[in-house]
Amino acid sequence: MLDAPDTAVLAVNLGTPETPTAPAVRRYLAEFLSDPRVVAIPPLFWKPLLYGLILPLRSGRSAAKYAQVWLPDGSPLMVYTRRLAEAMQGLMPDLRVRHAMRYGAPALPAELDRLAAEGMKRIVVLPLYPQYSTTTTASIEDQVRQWQPKHPGVTVTLVRDYAVDPDWVAAVAGSIRQWWEQHGRGEKLVFSFHGIPQRLADAGDPYPQRCEASARAIAQALELSEDAWQLTYQSRFGREKWLQPYAEPTLWAMAESGVRSMDVVCPGFATDCLETLEEVAMGFTETVAQRGATMRYIPCLNDAQAHALALSRLSIAALA
Repeated sequence: MLDAPDTAVLAVNLGTPETPTAPAVRRYLAEFLSDPRVVAIPPLFWKPLLYGLILPLRSGRSAAKYAQVWLPDGSPLMVYTRRLAEAMQGLMPDLRVRHAMRYGAPALPAELDRLAAEGMKRIVVLPLYPQYSTTTTASIEDQVRQWQPKHPGVTVTLVRDYAVDPDWVAAVAGSIRQWWEQHGRGEKLVFSFHGIPQRLADAGDPYPQRCEASARAIAQALELSEDAWQLTYQSRFGREKWLQPYAEPTLWAMAESGVRSMDVVCPGFATDCLETLEEVAMGFTETVAQRGATMRYIPCLNDAQAHALALSRLSIAALA
């Protein structure tokens, strides 16, 4: 039994602008792109470029994209993260479950402060990144390490990776299987993970291996043959080489080689967001159609009960 009254779980997602407007997107991107884990360029060189060129150019464009996927209750990432935390709370009524964001609000340090002020002595920080990377999970770990010495009476445990956790794999495979039952199955299943620069992988970031492990575990749970699925990476930024194969060109090549229907799933994202809804579900679908094929997007797990159950079990295991 857990001594639950002083125990909390904090599910942490990437973050989102507060509104789909250029000023809100600018504030969000300024924080996100100022993280040295995200952009490893010395601030002396990076900040003038960021504030003088990138933010003025990207803020308005990104705001227009956010507006296309915005929900009545807010950003999809925020809405689904909040609902996911609420679903986990329902499964763990003796613990306190909250959500936070690495960038934007509710900010991770502020939520940790809040839990400490409420008397929490044990906190599980659960990054909603199934596959560990220095660009994501490690950035959350940085903030936890900065916060921890100021609160010696609180023990914080970080879940670093759940890329092949059996319950999570079963939840993803189950969602794909259910989607196929409702909509039919395409000729090919494509896994699309968010990319990172190749130089980070070359320097030892284990992210590509963790993505490969996830894709293979899900494919095995679905009993797919090797030629029935493909791993790809999306959302590259800038001119340098990122992890390959790149998602959209891979889909184009499939269409041009005669594959008439393909399904895309994004198991590196816990919840749907701009990258899955605008980039993949809208953008990829359109450009694949231009090449004479049909692409369907399979939604993220979001606040599905199987997802909440898998993450609840992970959290309890971390406490134990």
